[in-house]
Amino acid sequence: MAVLEEVAKQTLPTEIGYDWADLSYQERKASGGTAGTFGLSLVFVFLILAALYESWSLPFSVLLTVPIAIFGAFLGLVLRGYDLDVYAQIGLIVLIGLAAKNAILIVEFAKSELEKGRDVVDAALEGARLRLRPILMTSFAFILGCVPLWIASGSGAAGRRILGTVVIVGMLAATSIAIFLIPAIFYMIEKFSLRFGKQHKVKIDSSEPGPAPAAGD
Repeated sequence: MAVLEEVAKQTLPTEIGYDWADLSYQERKASGGTAGTFGLSLVFVFLILAALYESWSLPFSVLLTVPIAIFGAFLGLVLRGYDLDVYAQIGLIVLIGLAAKNAILIVEFAKSELEKGRDVVDAALEGARLRLRPILMTSFAFILGCVPLWIASGSGAAGRRILGTVVIVGMLAATSIAIFLIPAIFYMIEKFSLRFGKQHKVKIDSSEPGPAPAAGD
């Protein structure tokens, strides 16, 4: 498109103009708002997680794993020789939610164990141990479900292949690498929070019987 515009400027008379149509027009109109779109995606995910966990620090345990999935998506595009077009950008936005889902599964259980009074290290490891199988099952089910996009053929196959490349390779990176980093990131975020005086409240189940009262009490 840039080459065509340059040729048009050099060859067309001054009284003749040009404009883009259909997909080229949409791509040109949307090309300037990519950074803002990704920024809003991260902001909304952060605010939703902050409301979910009632904490401003725990969402970072989730969001700091997203760049690994993004790196995997870019790696897939490079290996298959695709450009970062509108289909790839849509896949990246979807990937933010998919990568955050894996971290949420671990952080949710780790936070629960931490509130029960367990050590930060033990809570992080227990959350990872309990949620490893669900993460692998859901992630690989999604990856296998996107294989038809990877090998698409026929009309519109290029867009489907680009979208499949982004989500499949990104999820492979998030599943094979990020799940091992999530407990470590959770540990660092919690240690950083505790250093500034934040304390977790230990939840006590009032339904459990307490010690029997001594005679005369």
